[in-house]
Amino acid sequence: MAMINPADILHGRILIVDDQEPNVILLEQMLQGAGFLRLATTMDPCEVSALYAVNDYDLILLDLLMPCMDGFQVMENLKLIRPGSYLPVIVITAQPGEKLRALRAGAKDFISKPFELAEVLARVRNLLEVRLLQKELSIHNDVLELRVKERTTDLQNSYLETIFTMTRAAEYKDEDTGAHVKRISFYSRELALMLGLDPAFVEMIFFSSPMHDIGKIGIPDHVLLKSNGFTPDEWEIMKGHSMIGFRILGNSQSPHLRMAAEIALNHHECWDGSGYPGGKRGEAIPLSARIMTIGDIYDALRSKRPYKPALDHHRTMDIISHGDGRILPRHFDPAVLDTFKRNHTTFRDIFDAHAD
Repeated sequence: MAMINPADILHGRILIVDDQEPNVILLEQMLQGAGFLRLATTMDPCEVSALYAVNDYDLILLDLLMPCMDGFQVMENLKLIRPGSYLPVIVITAQPGEKLRALRAGAKDFISKPFELAEVLARVRNLLEVRLLQKELSIHNDVLELRVKERTTDLQNSYLETIFTMTRAAEYKDEDTGAHVKRISFYSRELALMLGLDPAFVEMIFFSSPMHDIGKIGIPDHVLLKSNGFTPDEWEIMKGHSMIGFRILGNSQSPHLRMAAEIALNHHECWDGSGYPGGKRGEAIPLSARIMTIGDIYDALRSKRPYKPALDHHRTMDIISHGDGRILPRHFDPAVLDTFKRNHTTFRDIFDAHAD
């Protein structure tokens, strides 16, 4: 498998684009101090396309807010030079709200203002490594395609681990395990795909759904860990985990955390209005919660608890399809339930592949 020599990364061609001279100088000094050897700069965004066409830079550090032509317009022009090719751009912004828009426009990463040396160097090195791998891919496509896929998987797994670490704080107080939250991700993603939802939603729910029970961290142990039935007062305390989770995750700039907050708040709402905390009904319940809920219930029924044995797949599907008095089919979005039932073996396979 191909490996990138650290010296090759330091020889990567970098263009710095910012209309503010102090920013250009600071970035140039940071990169030169780290050993990067091939740096170019411009404060005129109108020059970028011509410079890129001639020099084929390995990386462009691109400010978003510039006069005459902003960073988004620059990226659109760059796409015209080599249509369909890899766009080696890290955007520079002080506006958190612009980051997701920039990534959707084709940028591969972002650097926040004010600059932090460690962040700048880490992101530049990572993107240059990916860029150099992309170049080798054109020569050794069969060999390097696997390397790029493995790299992408590693990055996704690393992000997932960050989420799982956050949720384990709550899971370790409960009877659930890390395997439970991983399965929730896979259930939610597969069900969203089966429903024909767009790729952005599918990716979002995969990363957001494991945080559904983060609010349990705020429930007292004598209630949360109780192995027999709750008193009415204890049940009211327990139900509070939905709102606690919403408060923990809410008011975030991250779209993943915003979806996680709506799932945390609504995953115990029922299609017929009999759920909590708001007694929402039908499509008033966010779709993300309607999808995640059925996977959560499936997993709870399949899992052993101090107060119940684990049920097999057949018995679990019977309960979800026909009800058992506590769980009823009318609790679920009919379209989501129908899709789940038609593809039930997929969920069985997920449970078996990610068992505790």
